[in-house]
Amino acid sequence: MGGALVAPVMGIEKIAVLGAGQMGNGIAQVAACAGYDVVMIDIKQEYVDKGLAAIENSLARVVKKERMTADDAAAALARVGVATEKSAAADADLVVEAIPEIPDLKFSTFAELDEICKPEAILASNTSSISINAIAEATNRPERVIGMHFMNPVPVMKLVEIINGSDTTSEVTAAVVEASERMGKTALACNDSPGFVSNRILCPMINEAILTLEEGVAEPAAIDGIMKLGMNHPIGPLALADLIGLDTVLHIMKVLHEGFEGDPKYAPSELLKSMVAEGKLGRKSGQGFYNYS
Repeated sequence: MGGALVAPVMGIEKIAVLGAGQMGNGIAQVAACAGYDVVMIDIKQEYVDKGLAAIENSLARVVKKERMTADDAAAALARVGVATEKSAAADADLVVEAIPEIPDLKFSTFAELDEICKPEAILASNTSSISINAIAEATNRPERVIGMHFMNPVPVMKLVEIINGSDTTSEVTAAVVEASERMGKTALACNDSPGFVSNRILCPMINEAILTLEEGVAEPAAIDGIMKLGMNHPIGPLALADLIGLDTVLHIMKVLHEGFEGDPKYAPSELLKSMVAEGKLGRKSGQGFYNYS
């Protein structure tokens, strides 16, 4: 990692968020509410416009619930700029990437950001399953690459799972933890490993619930009810799978299965695979383990 050539970690004042979808606009919102100057970047003007409208609507709900004044909401919204070119991240101190979970897209994006961003900038990924080390390898600053896995919906959920790559420095981790806490989040750190902590534990549990259904042990309402009432889970595993998206659950199970060298413990259930193949993806398709139409 070299000594004198490594630029010092600077204070975070400006944040660029790459991706204006549900996660990206949520991250931009909490960053702006924390007083950061934010630029939200996506590939089309209609995407950033939609993202900005989502922030505006979300802030309006917060004001209506009297958790924020209208003046503070207007000031937060005014701190969010938008752009359709990655070059808008050039002067950011922290870049948080929230684009689709496609490995090659992540790698090429981080290679571009490495060229665009100033040497001391921290490059963070909101990935839920892709290796931070693999992402870092696409850059010339692996010591400044880190995972910032926000939970959905971002303005509501308190956790940010911080994922350290093998080369991530303690100074970078400390700066990202501090930024997360300023956004009102609890930052809990782990090291890079398939599924990190959250999805390594969650998705096999969901997969086990699907196997329980597949084997005819119980109906969905009973499986979910037992986990809610007996284990104090706020939502049952099958309803949660529908909320996350069955295609996303399948994708993460495949990442785990491959990452742990084919360990059968992480093999996705046949029912999960067939439902995804049939387009039964949960809430977003109108049908999963429950009907939403």
